[in-house]
Amino acid sequence: MGTEGDEARVIAGRYRLQTRLGRGGMGIVWQATDELLGRRVAVKEIALDDTLSAEQARQQRERTLREARAVAQLRHPNIVVVHDVVEDGRRPYLVMELVDGGTLADRIARDGPVDAAEAARIGLALLGALRAAHAAGVLHRDLKPANVLIETGTDRVVLTDFGIARVAGATTLTETGSFVGSPEYTAPERMAGDATGPASDLWSLGALLCTVLSGESPFRRDSLGGILHAVVVDEIRTPAQAAPLLPVVRGLLERDPERRLDALQAERMLRAYRETGHLPPTAQAELTAARAPEPDGAPGRVPDTVQDAAPGYTPPQSDLPRSGAPADPGPQPERSTRSLLVAAFLVAAMAAAGVSAAALLMQGGDTGGTPVVSGGAGSPASAHGSPEPAATVTVTQSPSTSPAGTGDNSSGSGSATADGERPTAPSGYRIADDPAGFRLAVPDGFVRRPQGERVFYLSPDESFRLGVKVSDPEPGGPLGVMRRQADKGPDTNPGYRAGTVTETTHDGRPAALWEFTWNGFTAAEGARHSYDVCWEEDGRLYDVWVSAPVGKVREAREYFDVAVDTFTGS
Repeated sequence: MGTEGDEARVIAGRYRLQTRLGRGGMGIVWQATDELLGRRVAVKEIALDDTLSAEQARQQRERTLREARAVAQLRHPNIVVVHDVVEDGRRPYLVMELVDGGTLADRIARDGPVDAAEAARIGLALLGALRAAHAAGVLHRDLKPANVLIETGTDRVVLTDFGIARVAGATTLTETGSFVGSPEYTAPERMAGDATGPASDLWSLGALLCTVLSGESPFRRDSLGGILHAVVVDEIRTPAQAAPLLPVVRGLLERDPERRLDALQAERMLRAYRETGHLPPTAQAELTAARAPEPDGAPGRVPDTVQDAAPGYTPPQSDLPRSGAPADPGPQPERSTRSLLVAAFLVAAMAAAGVSAAALLMQGGDTGGTPVVSGGAGSPASAHGSPEPAATVTVTQSPSTSPAGTGDNSSGSGSATADGERPTAPSGYRIADDPAGFRLAVPDGFVRRPQGERVFYLSPDESFRLGVKVSDPEPGGPLGVMRRQADKGPDTNPGYRAGTVTETTHDGRPAALWEFTWNGFTAAEGARHSYDVCWEEDGRLYDVWVSAPVGKVREAREYFDVAVDTFTGS
């Protein structure tokens, strides 16, 4: 392997390595000079497994060179040019164009998220690159902001690092029993070990678009187990900033690859947005068609809740104590049989790798709607001990139907026990026995502030607002209540947008979920996002909501999930 001391080394009698530009799991990238043509190039020194036998190492080199040559045949302005593929000292090297510029990940870290127009431009460039690669039978398999370059001066988007790319039908250098890739951007079918195709790269593009719009992948968690759980099991929470492109993002982040938006559909929608500033009227139809029920009637893994402030649609009210209006909830996905099978395959794969299924899939605890993983013979799988054999791992459905947790809280989200028993609070929360006749878990440090028939629990800086309202049932049930609140959304919440109202259930009872973004009451306060759920129980109407700055929706969603999951009435 090259080191800093190899700066004078010339490989293949032609390429002089000069400065190390970076290092990743697949090798070292050098700035070099092509001494034959007198031009600057980038040289990628491919890392090989030094533990292999001589014959295995030879086969791995041959596979690597074969696949690299296939990638070198790709010609597209948004794909890095591979000039040459050489071998020196029995090690493969890729010689590529040297792009003057940093990565998309660097740009986001330095300048923050981009607007929808720029995200659409980036998405179109990457779709063009992927279409060219897929037409040649090449999958990228590691599409993420760190593998996208932005050329200085031209802003050209360049997809690079096909280091774990797979030529369709070939065995790859990475298929040695290890998972290679970036989990936050990896499609669930790859996680499950299923056969993958172009659709897997399109899932990665959906996650990347969320990242460039918000600054963070929707599957970002604090542990690998939390990430795997988020990709395969959790409800997919797209960021509020994705609202202008929501049908595209939701369509790409469809867990069933057969119903995921294809490249042409996504390209047509993004191109229309670039040209007009709006998605075409058919965008919602495209998404609905992509998620149409399968022949057996099984619902789509990600619910179709995209309404994107369409003409004539009015969303919910606000959450501030002074606003007089509650906040809003998020969509609740049905758990299809296929999604549970995917989770089961993931558990089996992790068990085969010697990783505890409980540790990987139970990040965030048994929140409503998330699968519960258990070992065989009816005994729970230990988060610290060895998992049961793959054949005995089962996935069952949690009885609670409140929105899935974020997967960040390894201590669990807490739970409300049957018929008035005291709920338990997860770490970092306390149970509040409210004088208004209910109890729930609220974050430590939150202070109670009643306002008329509504009760608020506020964070110390009042940026997070958790509200509860208990009242008599109203005509139309929970769904009617939420729709009427949504109709008043523009009046009660300045800049109200991206509102959705979804019919669902809570603990088996009819419920409605409402979610929206708005501008806040003052410029200093800034844009906010709200989640709200409403249901009837024992002759009472319960409404629970959380509101927070748009940059803190992850924490808000956790507070919301815990509150709903632990809530008990009088």
